[in-house]
Amino acid sequence: METSTRVLIYEDNPDLQASLSQLIAGAPGLSLVGAFGNCTQVTTDVARLQPHVVLMDIDMPGINGIEGLRRIKAGSPNINVVMLTVFEENERVFGAVCAGADGYLLKKTPPARLLEAIGEVRAGGAPMTPAIARQVLQLFPKAPTSSAATADDSAANLSPREREILRLLVEGYSYKMIAADRDISIDTVRSHIKKIYEKLHVRSMTEAVSKALRQGLA
Repeated sequence: METSTRVLIYEDNPDLQASLSQLIAGAPGLSLVGAFGNCTQVTTDVARLQPHVVLMDIDMPGINGIEGLRRIKAGSPNINVVMLTVFEENERVFGAVCAGADGYLLKKTPPARLLEAIGEVRAGGAPMTPAIARQVLQLFPKAPTSSAATADDSAANLSPREREILRLLVEGYSYKMIAADRDISIDTVRSHIKKIYEKLHVRSMTEAVSKALRQGLA
């Protein structure tokens, strides 16, 4: 029975691609299945290599990472796609949010945090560096309180604790960070997040964060 997480990398910078490949290949529990400088054959690549997680550069020649993300999600929605970006790419971060990325990390993310993020996204989390989280917050104007109340009745059903956890998710906290901040177990965090999904009628962390930002819930 296969236990390792299969990781596929798309990164057009040769040095960064090499360092990411070395990091993934040497990490316990991870298996590097491929590394490419563009995603022009992304649909074929994914079908052939069967990754669990894709690390996707946003700015690549030919087909950019956001289009690559859309193609992956269209054919294989269960594959987790984590976008690799740089701080200034506001519009691209917005595009990635809308296209359904599962996480957003700066290219300068420390190796240990990147490895943690891969495990996190596999467990249903949405890894996001604080800098990216702040950008996402700025990109989504909050709805007025009155609109938020009427926009979706499900929002009114969130408990105070669930709203706290949703706010921390929006701010880019990992499951582990939320557990520490709220002094609860990770299993309890997962339980709350499952209820948040049900109440907001969403199926992923990206959808939950996106809805929270659009409706001013967090």
